Amino acid sequence: MKILKWIFIVLVAIGLLGFLGYLIVDEDLPQGQNSEKAEQLADKMLEAVNDSAWQEIAIVEWVFAGQHHLVWDKDRHWAKVSWENYDVFIKLDSKKGIAFAKGKKIERDELLNSLLEEAYAIWANDSFWLNPITKIKDDGTDRSYIPQENNSLEGLLVTYKSGGVTPGDSYLWLVNEETGIPEYVKMWVAVIPVGGVKFSWENWHTTIGGAKIAQTHESIFTIEISELATWNTLEAYPNIQEFKVLEN
Repeated sequence: MKILKWIFIVLVAIGLLGFLGYLIVDEDLPQGQNSEKAEQLADKMLEAVNDSAWQEIAIVEWVFAGQHHLVWDKDRHWAKVSWENYDVFIKLDSKKGIAFAKGKKIERDELLNSLLEEAYAIWANDSFWLNPITKIKDDGTDRSYIPQENNSLEGLLVTYKSGGVTPGDSYLWLVNEETGIPEYVKMWVAVIPVGGVKFSWENWHTTIGGAKIAQTHESIFTIEISELATWNTLEAYPNIQEFKVLEN
């Protein structure tokens, strides 16, 4: 999956730590078994975070890493993506839409297309980090069970064989054996030069309807999901009129 500009902080930090002589563990991708146990653990995770409630959400709004403000109209596959002085309204299926800079509509096609491309990339990254657990059984995914030395955790390796921006990326979810809630994820992704970079999955928010979403991810730096809000109907979202610009 796409990881945007902030990931370069990871790369710089890794380089600095290596330069200073700290130990960076470059782990090999673990090998597990495509077994019934992997599917059972995947189902356990989805139940623990109440994925069925997530599927009922019509609108979700959040701020990613203090930089991007997003409103995702899940029912109609639309989004509003805001950063710096830009507000971009985009139809996610066609990647068409309109954009504003400081409230003024962008008319120049070259700039508009560039902003639409950036908005889609932001949405792809930030929506994945918002709730990647809901994607562990997507088409094109491969799941393996990975035994753990820590008996309180179970490991589920999810590899994206197709789809997304970087097919082949893998994520090892370390799951609480009792609750089914993931506590950490380790990443083997194209944009990070070392394998097994570990992020925490914590500070859980429970939405209307009961879906659970982790808002804090700590590694060598911290990613925060903030100002998270959800609505189960389009009509309930107070700013739904904003999306009128996409109805033509």
